[in-house]
Amino acid sequence: MRAEFPDFRLGTVLATGFTATLTERQGEPVERIPVPQRLVDWLAVVGLAVDSCTPAQLDLARELRESVHAAATAAATGAPLPASAVHVLNDRSTAGRAAAVLTPEGERHWHLASASVEDALSVIAADAIGILSGERDGKLALCASPTCRAAFFDTSQSRTRKWCDMNTCGNRQKKARFHAKQRNGPASAE
Repeated sequence: MRAEFPDFRLGTVLATGFTATLTERQGEPVERIPVPQRLVDWLAVVGLAVDSCTPAQLDLARELRESVHAAATAAATGAPLPASAVHVLNDRSTAGRAAAVLTPEGERHWHLASASVEDALSVIAADAIGILSGERDGKLALCASPTCRAAFFDTSQSRTRKWCDMNTCGNRQKKARFHAKQRNGPASAE
């Protein structure tokens, strides 16, 4: 019997969506890729299908995820990028053999030369490098949820988004405010 795993939080940006495979970083962390097969599943969902994943490749993926998160957090707060994170991003980016291909519909897709985890990680690392280097229109921010603090790429017009995901962290915070108002409302004056 296969254990149930938490749902993926995908987002719209590959690199920061990848960091969301570990959520609630400041509370009780939720690991969304606890076993190699879950990484295979996540990569397939985001269009980077691979044949298989070993425990060592899962370790490489988690190291990349944490490096992307550390670099994105530093960029969002105006701190210098951690040298160790930059090193991992560069290593993962150059380790794979992936190429961007154009579909007849005019969309970019990725072709993984060997359908290996290393190829897929190179795409994620390249996406993170593009964001961190300022090549993409948007800004890195941190989720306002005190238990989440996920890095996300804000492409809203005003660049003032507060939550990594309105359907999770945003709703949780709105519910908390609503319930606090209910507790402190007219009934508490009696």
